[in-house]
Amino acid sequence: MKHDMKRTTDIEAYAALDFEASSLSPDSWPIEVGLSWLENGYVQTWSSLIRPASSWSLFDWSLQSAAVHGITLEALHDAPIAAEVVDKFFEHLTGKVPVSDAPEFDAPWLSRLLQAGGGVTTQKVEDYDHVSFAHFSGLALDMLYESLERDPAPHRAGPDSARLVRAWRKAQQY
Repeated sequence: MKHDMKRTTDIEAYAALDFEASSLSPDSWPIEVGLSWLENGYVQTWSSLIRPASSWSLFDWSLQSAAVHGITLEALHDAPIAAEVVDKFFEHLTGKVPVSDAPEFDAPWLSRLLQAGGGVTTQKVEDYDHVSFAHFSGLALDMLYESLERDPAPHRAGPDSARLVRAWRKAQQY
C-alpha cells in the first residue's frame, strides 16, 4: 500500500531538530544545531556550528562529549554567533513545528541558543515519538523504527536530524 497524501502533507509540517552540545551537564550549551524536514517528498537539511556566547561557561566543555561528536572548541571560534544562527534557524523553521528524539536535552539547548541570540526566548519542541505515532501506524510505524535502528546516529546535528526525517520518509512508503 502506498502512502496517502494526507500523511505526506501532515508530516511536512514538522522539522526534526538536533543539537550537539558542550557536555551533558545541566549548564551545557549548544555547539551545533541541525534541522531537517520533508519538502515535496525530499529530505532537506540545514545545520550550523555555534560560536560560544560570552555568557556560556567554558567550564562546561567536556572532552568526553567532544570525543563523541568530534567537534573541537577551536572549531567554534570561527563559527557564526548565536544571533546569526537563530536568524537562519527561524528562516528554515518557518511554518514548521520542531520535533526532537530527545526534547529533554534539545529544548533547553534551543532555549539557551535563543536567549544568546537576543530574540524569542521560547519555542515548543514536540517529541519525535509522539509525532510519529500520531501520523503512522502498523507496518509504516514498524518500518520507521526499523529504519532508525539500521541507521545509527553519527552524532552530528545535521546528519542526526536528517536520519529522523529519512525514517519518516521510509514510513510514508507503507
